Amino acid sequence: MRSLREAFGQFATGVAVITTVTDDGERAGVTVNSFTSVSLDPPLVLWCLSNRAPSASIFLRAGRFAANVLAADQDHLSRRFATPSADKFAGVELLGTPLPILAGALASFVCRTERVYDGGDHHIFVGEVERYQRGAGEPLVFHSGRYREFWPEVTVGGAA
Repeated sequence: MRSLREAFGQFATGVAVITTVTDDGERAGVTVNSFTSVSLDPPLVLWCLSNRAPSASIFLRAGRFAANVLAADQDHLSRRFATPSADKFAGVELLGTPLPILAGALASFVCRTERVYDGGDHHIFVGEVERYQRGAGEPLVFHSGRYREFWPEVTVGGAA
């Protein structure tokens, strides 16, 4: 199993924090590298969550989620939302919205959960994008078990 996980880790991914809140105000957030676009028309995204995640029942009940694509300088948020904690949101700057949107994210997508599929030991959430926002900057990248940075543009053989 560890060998398979290491092989999967050779695919470099961006990092996102998926957040939600239930009707009674219970919040949850989790770091994922499984976030991806599915369709432009209708606008659909998907992400995956372990069946054993403590927050799984909250995401299943909430019916909505926000996907926050992290910027290169937000590895601290990735670590925070990947680690069990009584309140992962304590001290985190949020934008004014019913769903927790992380300030400074490169992009945020507010979604209605369209479907949840069984994916072996994971739930596969498909959401329809209701609104989104986009910022500027470099993304947080994860590869082979650690965060990576983009190299600045270099000229090779005189061509840019």
